[in-house]
Amino acid sequence: MILAAVMSWSVAAAGAAEFVVRVQTIEETKAVFGQVESRDVVPARARIGGTLRQISIDEGVQVEKGEEIALVVDDKIALQLDAADAQIRALQSQLANARSDLSRAQELLKRGIAPQSRVDQAKSQVDVLTNQITAAEADRAVIEQSSREGKVLAPASGRILTIPVTPGSVIMAGETVARVAGGGYFLRLSLPERHAAAIVEGDTVKVGQRMVSRSANGHPPELREGRLVQVYPEITEGKVQADVEVEGLGDYFVGERTLVWIPVGRRDAITIPPEAVITRHGVDYVRLAAEPDPLDVAVILGDRVVLDGSERIEVLSGLREGDRIVLP
Repeated sequence: MILAAVMSWSVAAAGAAEFVVRVQTIEETKAVFGQVESRDVVPARARIGGTLRQISIDEGVQVEKGEEIALVVDDKIALQLDAADAQIRALQSQLANARSDLSRAQELLKRGIAPQSRVDQAKSQVDVLTNQITAAEADRAVIEQSSREGKVLAPASGRILTIPVTPGSVIMAGETVARVAGGGYFLRLSLPERHAAAIVEGDTVKVGQRMVSRSANGHPPELREGRLVQVYPEITEGKVQADVEVEGLGDYFVGERTLVWIPVGRRDAITIPPEAVITRHGVDYVRLAAEPDPLDVAVILGDRVVLDGSERIEVLSGLREGDRIVLP
């Protein structure tokens, strides 16, 4: 967030440390709320129509792809299976009779009693019934597959967001049983359009903890780094959207917001250590090294910033580059 600061330390003859003021380049950051979004929100749909017999999961549960999350039952499928079994048994009985007729016709043909046409007719009947049984078994397999498709499976690995139905509901094929958030999580930002040209994909941003903002005493909260991975090319209602990747969003709620500090520009500024400030009667002073004695100079302070891991205070007026400050 902050470019490297140039600092020079020396030790005065009296033993007091000195800090030499330097102009430093600081990245301007803007604090905006980022909203947790999932990369994919996939509906888990019923593949057959029927009655929702049971739901095996609840909102917020983590599921794996292919895991059963609900069961849809169509009572007609059991009746269709019984009908298919009965049809197959009837065809098998007819096939047995046809094979017996074929055997008798072949025996009579050997004795010269029956003509060849009767054997051909019996053989044709056996072939027809065999094919009918094959078709009936295929129809039964389709019905069995329909019964297996009553299981509603998770279409992707992720977290269950919503379940818009309840057990006992009558649903149609293709109706949504649950919504699964998968593919990982990211933060979506919405920035004023004046910052659109300043944000660049690949920039490093600072992300606050869950529901954290600047603390009451003005110190910045503990932050972690994220990366700006995408800036959308369309501006809507004066806002430009951008996505930030950051680790550790798996336990966040989808839609939860947290503060993000994003770089939007650079400026030059003078910063000093906080211990260099002396406050008397509401006025801030800095002690400058001078001859023969140090001199207290009134200053106007700005925000606190962090440079190279050290906290600094920005000085708006009262100091210039090259001034030597006497530290406690």
